[in-house]
Amino acid sequence: MLEVRERYCCFPREVLGVNVGLACVDGIIAILAFSQLIRIHSRNSQLGWTRQKVFHLLIASSNTGYFVFFLTTIITICKRWQCWSHSCGFIFMALPKILSFAAFLLLLSFWVDLHHQADDEDCEEEDFSFHEALLEMRLDDPTSAHADSQRICLPFRSIRVGSRQKIVIWVTALVFILTIAFAVLMWIGMGNDFIDSPSLATAYVDVFAIALLLLGGALACYGLLICAKMRRVRSERAASEMWKVAGLAVVSVICFTSSAFVALFTQIPILYHCQKLDYNGLVTSLLLILYYFIGSSVPSAFILWIMRELPPAIVPDVHEESRTIAYITDTSVVAHIPQRWTTATSLQNQMTV
Repeated sequence: MLEVRERYCCFPREVLGVNVGLACVDGIIAILAFSQLIRIHSRNSQLGWTRQKVFHLLIASSNTGYFVFFLTTIITICKRWQCWSHSCGFIFMALPKILSFAAFLLLLSFWVDLHHQADDEDCEEEDFSFHEALLEMRLDDPTSAHADSQRICLPFRSIRVGSRQKIVIWVTALVFILTIAFAVLMWIGMGNDFIDSPSLATAYVDVFAIALLLLGGALACYGLLICAKMRRVRSERAASEMWKVAGLAVVSVICFTSSAFVALFTQIPILYHCQKLDYNGLVTSLLLILYYFIGSSVPSAFILWIMRELPPAIVPDVHEESRTIAYITDTSVVAHIPQRWTTATSLQNQMTV
């Protein structure tokens, strides 16, 4: 978010190129996420909303918001829109970050569920499936007799959300309301001197950066706990899933920490004064890459790569008559079975019982 100077449009070439490049990267990620969401839904549309679909929807929406933000920034700087340097630019900057934060907060909630579920069960005897817990679990209530009809007419009515996922929804809604409140205060302060819009935006960005640091630390802690439990399971699938969890934890910590430090110690998220860009265009470009590309694009792309596997296609239900016919035995075949074999089989069944 930039504030134009009164005389002319200031935009260093380095910063212009970085904005265009970031817009292209986020646009590509959004297209990939939406296309993968369509492919996943076409394979298991009867299951409704699964965790994999929710992640793809949040990441696609977040990167679409960043794509619009970078392109709109270029236009508004040269057009010198006054509202952009106050509330409008703040909203366009904050909303994609909220969606990205919600996606990884949702990931943390599923990791917490997975960790406590593993504590209740014996991990050494049962297969500890990260893939099933993260991707394949459905959010619909499968016990409802009218689940299919409700899903067609009211697709969100039968969704069953866990307790920790409800906390994620409430936290995301609270952050959204807080963002709107800050935007309203900035709009009111456009013509007044007693409200400093840059100070409000700086306070918002600092609080959000601290929340990102806490989120990265929580993902690292639960990632280590889950990896420690996966090491007890001796299977190739558990080993591959352990590396996925470890990779997500490491990427989250590195990316969120770098993004938070840039937000706390620089004014990159809220570049209100173009005078600073004229003399430090290269440094500003590098910080923009560190904040947006490393802090948002890389984690989104990595989690899409982790969830790149398509779920198995659902086979339509077979009619009941065909299943009944399949269990009918042919007496002529039974008649040709040796008597000694049938006697041994029946004795073995009795011993088993």
